[in-house]
Amino acid sequence: MEIGTPLFEGSKKLLLLGGGELGKEMVIEAQRMGIETVVVDRYDMSPAMHVSHRKYVVNMLDGEAIKSIIKRENPDAIITEIEAINTDALLEMESEGFKVIPNAKAVKICMNRLELRSLAAEKVKVPTTAYGFAETPEEVKKLCKDIGYPCIIKPEMSSSGHGHEVVNNETEVENKFKEALTHARGKSTKVIVEEYVKINKELTVLTYRYLTDNGVVTKTITPIEHERPSDVYYYVESWHPGTVDEEIVGRAQEYATRVVNELGGVGIFGVEILVSGNRVLFSEVSPRPHDTGLVTMASLDINEFQIHVRSALGLPTPDVKIVSPAAAHVILANNEGWAPKFLNVDKALQIPGVQVRLFGKPSTYYKRRMGVVLATGNTVEEAREKVRKASSLILVT
Repeated sequence: MEIGTPLFEGSKKLLLLGGGELGKEMVIEAQRMGIETVVVDRYDMSPAMHVSHRKYVVNMLDGEAIKSIIKRENPDAIITEIEAINTDALLEMESEGFKVIPNAKAVKICMNRLELRSLAAEKVKVPTTAYGFAETPEEVKKLCKDIGYPCIIKPEMSSSGHGHEVVNNETEVENKFKEALTHARGKSTKVIVEEYVKINKELTVLTYRYLTDNGVVTKTITPIEHERPSDVYYYVESWHPGTVDEEIVGRAQEYATRVVNELGGVGIFGVEILVSGNRVLFSEVSPRPHDTGLVTMASLDINEFQIHVRSALGLPTPDVKIVSPAAAHVILANNEGWAPKFLNVDKALQIPGVQVRLFGKPSTYYKRRMGVVLATGNTVEEAREKVRKASSLILVT
């Protein structure tokens, strides 16, 4: 393969739809490889825009705007970084010959909880929680009765825990149904109703596909383990490698491989797996680097972002190795405002093995992820202690 020089004829070009912290790391990896980068997002000064060659600010659900930018830039590959994108526009662009990573159909399925669950449980037949789909409070009540209270309601289109509502009894159904749809991404009218299970462990199996002379190869990385407070659904802390036994690792990697191979395409997928007692359950999958995988910037010799960029460009990643036990803990904002400042970064960096990555988001809101602390250690327990201490020192004002 020939890689030209950015901004000159013959350069390789990646276009990212979404420019958050995950996109920023992908752009950095692409820049290191001499790739021209373009970022599109709904707001200006998003993290990836700080390091890209060009940027566009548009409504990401506006299919005509997305198609116009793709045609103007004519990228070698299009990478989706967020959920709220007009996927019909991606399907159309792919039909015209543009390369969508991993592929447009996979992006569309992964962004729709109903389609994804149907694919995983009914087509691929991997274990999941009991579930059903509903469009009215009455249908939710029937499903909850069949599944058993408490249940969880999730909107058809959502991410990072937005709109996830626990329903304890029938009297809560109507309000929780409305609340779930209020926080949906896009124009969701349906919900998935799921069995509520006690979660003992949460894993992310990073599973990637890349092209070789003999076809596409699928590989998995040792699972990442992660944890969130009992009252929230968003990622807070992850560590690598996980602490589950090999039998669970094997089942988790098997389920991840089966789902990802069905989705197809190339690139890295973040497959979420729940461990509840003796049950190992598929939960969901992101068709891109996963937020819990930020820890791979400290734990792996080739991080998840570089793997995704390589695959998008048709380049191989034959082996990935853990170089150190590591952990990551997010830095959250507790207020709303513009141009945030970060206090005590110097104190956090006094802890040996600690790195701080600030995303550069121009504004804050309550519980918005503004940065991440990474740390290595002789054990994951040591690394976790370091990131917890370091993240508690850093204040967002």
